[in-house]
Amino acid sequence: MASIISHLFIALSLFAFSANAQLSPSFYAKSCPRLEGIVRSGMIKAVNREKRLAASILRLFFHDCFVNGCDGSILLDDSPAFTSEKNAFPNRNSARGFEVIDDIKTQVEAACKATVSCADILALATRDGVALLGGPSWAVPLGRKDSRTASESGANSNLPGPASDLSTLISMFADQGLNARDMTALSGGHTIGVAKCQFFRTRIYNETNIDPAFATQRQANCPFSGGDTNLAPLDSTNNMFDNKYFVDLTNKRGLFHSDQVLFNGGSQDALVRTYSTSPATFRADFVSAMIKMGNLGPPAGAASEIRLNCRVVN
Repeated sequence: MASIISHLFIALSLFAFSANAQLSPSFYAKSCPRLEGIVRSGMIKAVNREKRLAASILRLFFHDCFVNGCDGSILLDDSPAFTSEKNAFPNRNSARGFEVIDDIKTQVEAACKATVSCADILALATRDGVALLGGPSWAVPLGRKDSRTASESGANSNLPGPASDLSTLISMFADQGLNARDMTALSGGHTIGVAKCQFFRTRIYNETNIDPAFATQRQANCPFSGGDTNLAPLDSTNNMFDNKYFVDLTNKRGLFHSDQVLFNGGSQDALVRTYSTSPATFRADFVSAMIKMGNLGPPAGAASEIRLNCRVVN
């Protein structure tokens, strides 16, 4: 009987209904004191193997938070009950870094079984990836729970694409409670990472608000047809988290249409120019916006748990 009660208690403690209302950087101070060290070690290992993984994890966190809050739903594989967000157009064949979170989760489970959510691991890993490439660090509010479902339709409708115009970007971020300044600061995450030719081809061949030398440079590895998966850096120092992304925008060297619209005679021009000349302002605003985005919680009453395996519900 005691065994049954014990298993029932574990099951109930893993299954909860919560929103990200009371997050705190010290949430695991007693229940998993080694957590942040474990996550950082995992990210050091990953980034040493491939610097691009820092950008991949940052993108996973962004794509997670914009679909029913930061609940680890993007980490779920397909199941009989739902189609994974990994299959949504913004993620299919482009979202990556899942194995990094799997590896860290294995280490965390060994230290603190059934205690830390995959959503919190992803939030911490994102911060550490940014810091490891020279970006800012910050105290990550913790205490998220993991979703028991995923929303392919939500990923398809909520995530802005590389062809988005400025009004679309502002509107889609506003839908998440993020203002235009947050949007521009978070777009600065494109200071790290790479992109596939298929997502910037139209810009480098058809658009006029682009530096001709830059367009020619990118066309060399992105032909007019074919080469869809050929990669190009998102900014000119893509393995370093700095403000060069914004410097590039002021020189009409944004890789995506959705990048260059931030500096194209519109409402964000002044802020882009500020970020291009003041790295400290960009870093401060980026941290503020990351924390704000990280506080996005699931809909009220959404079923949640502490997943034991980030890819499947318990």
